Amino acid sequence: MSINDCIRNFLEYIEIEKGRSLKTIENYSRYLYFFEKYLYSKGIKDIKDIKRQDIRDFRMFLNRKKTTGFDKSQEEYIGKKTQNYYLISIRSFLKFLQKNEITAVSPETIDLAKIPERHISFMTDFELNALLNAPKSKINSKNPEKYRDIAIIELLFSTGLRVSELCSLSNDIDLTQNEISVRGKGNKVRVVFITDDAMMSVKEYLAISLDGKKITNDKLFPVTPRTIERIVKKYSIIAGISKKVTPHILRHSFATNLLRNGADIRSVQAMLGHANIATTQIYTHVTDSHLKNIHKSFHKKPIV
Repeated sequence: MSINDCIRNFLEYIEIEKGRSLKTIENYSRYLYFFEKYLYSKGIKDIKDIKRQDIRDFRMFLNRKKTTGFDKSQEEYIGKKTQNYYLISIRSFLKFLQKNEITAVSPETIDLAKIPERHISFMTDFELNALLNAPKSKINSKNPEKYRDIAIIELLFSTGLRVSELCSLSNDIDLTQNEISVRGKGNKVRVVFITDDAMMSVKEYLAISLDGKKITNDKLFPVTPRTIERIVKKYSIIAGISKKVTPHILRHSFATNLLRNGADIRSVQAMLGHANIATTQIYTHVTDSHLKNIHKSFHKKPIV
Protein backbone atom coordinates (compact mmCIF):
# COMPACT_ATOMS: atom_id res chain seq x y z
CA MET A 1 0.00 0.00 0.00
CA SER A 2 1.42 3.41 -0.91
CA ILE A 3 2.59 5.77 1.83
CA ASN A 4 0.49 8.53 0.31
CA ASP A 5 -2.73 6.48 0.50
CA CYS A 6 -2.01 5.52 4.10
CA ILE A 7 -1.42 9.12 5.13
CA ARG A 8 -4.64 10.24 3.43
CA ASN A 9 -6.62 7.50 5.21
CA PHE A 10 -5.06 8.46 8.53
CA LEU A 11 -5.88 12.15 8.12
CA GLU A 12 -9.48 11.30 7.22
CA TYR A 13 -9.66 9.03 10.28
CA ILE A 14 -8.51 11.66 12.79
CA GLU A 15 -10.81 14.25 11.24
CA ILE A 16 -13.98 12.14 11.05
CA GLU A 17 -13.67 9.39 13.68
CA LYS A 18 -11.49 11.27 16.19
CA GLY A 19 -13.02 14.69 15.58
CA ARG A 20 -9.70 16.55 15.64
CA SER A 21 -9.68 20.26 14.81
CA LEU A 22 -8.76 21.50 11.35
CA LYS A 23 -5.59 23.07 12.81
CA THR A 24 -4.53 19.68 14.17
CA ILE A 25 -5.23 18.05 10.79
CA GLU A 26 -3.15 20.74 9.13
CA ASN A 27 -0.21 20.11 11.47
CA TYR A 28 -0.32 16.31 11.08
CA SER A 29 -0.58 16.74 7.33
CA ARG A 30 2.48 18.99 7.18
CA TYR A 31 4.65 16.70 9.31
CA LEU A 32 3.61 13.44 7.63
CA TYR A 33 3.85 14.66 4.05
CA PHE A 34 7.29 16.05 4.83
CA PHE A 35 8.21 12.57 6.12
CA GLU A 36 6.79 11.04 2.94
CA LYS A 37 8.86 13.41 0.81
CA TYR A 38 11.99 12.36 2.69
CA LEU A 39 11.20 8.67 2.14
CA TYR A 40 10.56 9.27 -1.56
CA SER A 41 14.03 10.79 -1.82
CA LYS A 42 15.34 7.43 -0.66
CA GLY A 43 13.20 5.54 -3.17
CA ILE A 44 10.69 4.31 -0.56
CA LYS A 45 7.07 4.55 -1.72
CA ASP A 46 5.34 1.54 -0.15
CA ILE A 47 4.43 1.52 3.54
CA LYS A 48 5.77 -2.00 4.09
CA ASP A 49 9.24 -0.96 2.88
CA ILE A 50 9.79 1.53 5.72
CA LYS A 51 12.35 0.13 8.15
CA ARG A 52 13.27 1.18 11.66
CA GLN A 53 16.58 2.50 10.32
CA ASP A 54 14.71 4.77 7.90
CA ILE A 55 12.98 6.48 10.81
CA ARG A 56 16.29 6.75 12.64
CA ASP A 57 17.85 8.32 9.54
CA PHE A 58 14.93 10.74 9.32
CA ARG A 59 15.54 11.80 12.92
CA MET A 60 19.18 12.44 12.06
CA PHE A 61 18.08 14.42 9.01
CA LEU A 62 15.79 16.61 11.16
CA ASN A 63 18.49 17.14 13.75
CA ARG A 64 20.93 18.39 11.12
CA LYS A 65 18.46 20.34 8.99
CA LYS A 66 18.54 24.13 9.03
CA THR A 67 15.53 26.34 8.57
CA THR A 68 14.92 30.08 8.26
CA GLY A 69 15.11 31.86 11.60
CA PHE A 70 12.43 34.03 13.19
CA ASP A 71 13.85 37.25 11.75
CA LYS A 72 14.04 35.67 8.26
CA SER A 73 17.65 36.83 7.90
CA GLN A 74 19.52 33.79 9.16
CA GLU A 75 19.19 30.04 9.43
CA GLU A 76 18.97 27.93 12.57
CA TYR A 77 18.63 24.25 13.43
CA ILE A 78 15.21 22.71 14.09
CA GLY A 79 14.66 22.61 17.85
CA LYS A 80 14.14 19.37 19.78
CA LYS A 81 10.56 20.34 20.59
CA THR A 82 9.72 20.77 16.90
CA GLN A 83 11.49 17.51 16.07
CA ASN A 84 9.21 15.81 18.57
CA TYR A 85 6.14 17.14 16.76
CA TYR A 86 7.27 15.17 13.70
CA LEU A 87 7.91 12.06 15.77
CA ILE A 88 4.56 12.27 17.58
CA SER A 89 2.78 12.54 14.24
CA ILE A 90 4.67 9.55 12.82
CA ARG A 91 4.01 7.49 15.95
CA SER A 92 0.27 8.24 15.82
CA PHE A 93 0.28 7.36 12.15
CA LEU A 94 1.98 4.01 12.81
CA LYS A 95 -0.48 3.23 15.62
CA PHE A 96 -3.30 3.80 13.15
CA LEU A 97 -1.68 1.38 10.70
CA GLN A 98 -1.14 -1.20 13.46
CA LYS A 99 -4.78 -0.91 14.54
CA ASN A 100 -5.90 -1.54 10.96
CA GLU A 101 -3.53 -4.53 10.60
CA ILE A 102 -1.40 -2.84 7.94
CA THR A 103 2.18 -4.11 7.99
CA ALA A 104 4.49 -1.31 9.08
CA VAL A 105 7.17 -0.39 11.60
CA SER A 106 6.02 -0.72 15.22
CA PRO A 107 5.17 2.66 16.81
CA GLU A 108 6.87 1.47 20.02
CA THR A 109 10.24 1.82 18.28
CA ILE A 110 9.93 5.62 18.30
CA ASP A 111 11.27 7.45 21.34
CA LEU A 112 10.94 11.19 21.60
CA ALA A 113 13.99 13.41 21.81
CA LYS A 114 14.90 14.62 25.29
CA ILE A 115 14.37 18.35 25.64
CA PRO A 116 15.77 20.72 28.28
CA GLU A 117 13.56 21.45 31.26
CA ARG A 118 11.13 24.18 30.32
CA HIS A 119 11.75 27.59 31.82
CA ILE A 120 8.60 29.40 32.88
CA SER A 121 8.57 33.18 32.73
CA PHE A 122 5.93 34.99 34.74
CA MET A 123 5.25 38.46 36.08
CA THR A 124 5.63 39.80 39.60
CA ASP A 125 2.67 41.36 41.41
CA PHE A 126 4.19 44.80 40.84
CA GLU A 127 4.57 44.18 37.10
CA LEU A 128 1.03 42.82 36.80
CA ASN A 129 -0.45 45.87 38.49
CA ALA A 130 1.62 48.16 36.29
CA LEU A 131 0.47 46.35 33.13
CA LEU A 132 -3.20 46.30 34.14
CA ASN A 133 -3.13 50.02 34.94
CA ALA A 134 -1.12 51.12 31.88
CA PRO A 135 -4.03 51.44 29.40
CA LYS A 136 -6.36 52.99 31.98
CA SER A 137 -4.24 56.15 32.14
CA LYS A 138 -4.75 56.61 28.39
CA ILE A 139 -8.55 56.44 28.29
CA ASN A 140 -10.35 59.46 26.90
CA SER A 141 -13.22 60.15 24.52
CA LYS A 142 -10.85 60.33 21.55
CA ASN A 143 -9.39 56.88 22.18
CA PRO A 144 -12.33 54.51 22.88
CA GLU A 145 -10.29 51.50 21.65
CA LYS A 146 -8.42 51.63 24.95
CA TYR A 147 -11.53 50.12 26.57
CA ARG A 148 -11.01 47.15 24.28
CA ASP A 149 -7.34 46.91 25.29
CA ILE A 150 -8.20 46.98 29.01
CA ALA A 151 -10.79 44.24 28.53
CA ILE A 152 -8.29 42.09 26.63
CA ILE A 153 -5.54 42.37 29.24
CA GLU A 154 -7.94 41.96 32.18
CA LEU A 155 -9.49 38.85 30.60
CA LEU A 156 -6.13 37.26 29.80
CA PHE A 157 -5.00 37.47 33.42
CA SER A 158 -8.44 36.76 34.89
CA THR A 159 -9.01 33.54 32.96
CA GLY A 160 -5.62 32.23 31.82
CA LEU A 161 -7.00 31.87 28.30
CA ARG A 162 -4.78 31.03 25.37
CA VAL A 163 -4.69 33.91 22.89
CA SER A 164 -6.44 31.74 20.28
CA GLU A 165 -9.25 31.04 22.78
CA LEU A 166 -9.63 34.74 23.53
CA CYS A 167 -9.93 35.51 19.81
CA SER A 168 -12.67 32.89 19.43
CA LEU A 169 -14.94 34.31 22.16
CA SER A 170 -18.39 35.27 20.93
CA ASN A 171 -19.74 38.76 21.53
CA ASP A 172 -23.01 37.35 22.91
CA ILE A 173 -21.47 36.11 26.16
CA ASP A 174 -23.71 36.16 29.22
CA LEU A 175 -22.56 39.10 31.31
CA THR A 176 -24.83 38.16 34.22
CA GLN A 177 -22.51 35.32 35.21
CA ASN A 178 -18.83 35.49 36.15
CA GLU A 179 -18.06 32.48 34.01
CA ILE A 180 -18.00 31.55 30.33
CA SER A 181 -17.60 28.35 28.34
CA VAL A 182 -14.52 28.14 26.13
CA ARG A 183 -13.67 25.67 23.38
CA GLY A 184 -9.97 24.92 23.70
CA LYS A 185 -7.44 22.47 22.31
CA GLY A 186 -8.82 19.19 21.04
CA ASN A 187 -12.20 20.89 20.64
CA LYS A 188 -12.78 20.39 24.37
CA VAL A 189 -15.10 22.75 26.23
CA ARG A 190 -14.24 24.04 29.70
CA VAL A 191 -15.56 26.71 32.02
CA VAL A 192 -13.37 29.70 32.88
CA PHE A 193 -14.11 32.21 35.60
CA ILE A 194 -13.97 35.98 35.30
CA THR A 195 -13.07 38.40 38.07
CA ASP A 196 -15.36 41.34 38.83
CA ASP A 197 -12.77 43.77 37.44
CA ALA A 198 -12.50 41.85 34.16
CA MET A 199 -16.28 41.57 33.87
CA MET A 200 -16.67 45.32 34.39
CA SER A 201 -14.01 45.99 31.75
CA VAL A 202 -15.86 43.82 29.22
CA LYS A 203 -19.17 45.58 29.96
CA GLU A 204 -17.55 49.01 29.51
CA TYR A 205 -15.92 47.87 26.28
CA LEU A 206 -19.20 46.61 24.84
CA ALA A 207 -20.93 49.86 25.83
CA ILE A 208 -18.40 52.01 23.99
CA SER A 209 -18.61 52.64 20.25
CA LEU A 210 -15.43 51.80 18.34
CA ASP A 211 -14.81 54.20 15.47
CA GLY A 212 -18.37 55.42 15.84
CA LYS A 213 -19.88 51.97 15.34
CA LYS A 214 -21.09 49.23 17.62
CA ILE A 215 -19.36 45.85 17.32
CA THR A 216 -21.00 44.04 14.40
CA ASN A 217 -18.58 41.13 14.19
CA ASP A 218 -19.75 37.94 15.93
CA LYS A 219 -16.48 37.85 17.88
CA LEU A 220 -16.07 39.67 21.18
CA PHE A 221 -12.70 40.95 20.00
CA PRO A 222 -12.58 41.08 16.18
CA VAL A 223 -8.78 41.09 16.13
CA THR A 224 -6.06 38.58 15.30
CA PRO A 225 -3.78 36.82 17.81
CA ARG A 226 -0.92 38.92 16.45
CA THR A 227 -2.84 42.11 17.25
CA ILE A 228 -3.36 40.95 20.83
CA GLU A 229 0.36 40.22 21.13
CA ARG A 230 1.09 43.77 19.97
CA ILE A 231 -1.40 45.21 22.46
CA VAL A 232 0.20 43.37 25.39
CA LYS A 233 3.69 44.38 24.24
CA LYS A 234 2.65 48.01 23.81
CA TYR A 235 1.31 48.37 27.35
CA SER A 236 4.17 46.45 28.92
CA ILE A 237 6.49 49.09 27.46
CA ILE A 238 4.23 51.90 28.70
CA ALA A 239 4.25 50.23 32.15
CA GLY A 240 8.05 50.26 32.13
CA ILE A 241 8.42 46.48 32.33
CA SER A 242 11.87 45.49 31.09
CA LYS A 243 11.17 41.79 30.46
CA LYS A 244 9.41 40.52 27.35
CA VAL A 245 5.68 40.22 28.06
CA THR A 246 3.36 38.12 25.89
CA PRO A 247 -0.22 36.83 26.25
CA HIS A 248 1.22 33.43 27.17
CA ILE A 249 3.27 34.95 29.98
CA LEU A 250 -0.01 36.32 31.36
CA ARG A 251 -1.30 32.72 31.21
CA HIS A 252 1.79 31.59 33.15
CA SER A 253 1.20 34.38 35.66
CA PHE A 254 -2.42 33.30 36.08
CA ALA A 255 -1.33 29.74 36.93
CA THR A 256 1.48 30.67 39.31
CA ASN A 257 -0.77 33.20 41.05
CA LEU A 258 -3.34 30.48 41.74
CA LEU A 259 -0.77 27.98 43.02
CA ARG A 260 1.00 30.49 45.22
CA ASN A 261 -2.31 31.41 46.84
CA GLY A 262 -3.16 27.81 47.73
CA ALA A 263 -5.00 26.38 44.70
CA ASP A 264 -4.46 22.65 44.14
CA ILE A 265 -2.77 21.58 40.93
CA ARG A 266 -5.75 19.57 39.65
CA SER A 267 -7.96 22.65 39.79
CA VAL A 268 -5.33 24.71 37.97
CA GLN A 269 -5.08 21.95 35.35
CA ALA A 270 -8.83 22.16 34.74
CA MET A 271 -8.82 25.95 34.50
CA LEU A 272 -5.92 25.96 32.04
CA GLY A 273 -7.48 23.22 29.93
CA HIS A 274 -4.45 20.92 30.12
CA ALA A 275 -5.20 17.36 29.03
CA ASN A 276 -2.22 16.01 30.99
CA ILE A 277 -1.36 16.88 34.60
CA ALA A 278 2.34 16.70 33.66
CA THR A 279 1.88 19.86 31.58
CA THR A 280 0.57 21.73 34.62
CA GLN A 281 3.34 20.44 36.87
CA ILE A 282 5.86 22.73 35.18
CA TYR A 283 4.47 25.47 37.42
CA THR A 284 5.36 23.63 40.63
CA HIS A 285 9.03 24.51 40.11
CA VAL A 286 8.07 28.16 40.41
CA THR A 287 6.03 27.63 43.56
CA ASP A 288 8.74 25.39 45.03
CA SER A 289 11.15 28.30 44.69
CA HIS A 290 8.60 30.55 46.40
CA LEU A 291 8.30 28.11 49.31
CA LYS A 292 12.08 27.93 49.57
CA ASN A 293 12.26 31.71 50.03
CA ILE A 294 9.52 31.57 52.68
CA HIS A 295 11.42 28.83 54.51
CA LYS A 296 14.62 30.85 54.40
CA SER A 297 12.90 34.00 55.67
CA PHE A 298 10.76 32.56 58.44
CA HIS A 299 12.34 29.31 59.65
CA LYS A 300 14.67 30.37 62.46
CA LYS A 301 16.68 28.45 64.99
CA PRO A 302 14.98 28.62 68.42
CA ILE A 303 16.54 31.09 70.83
CA VAL A 304 17.55 29.33 74.01
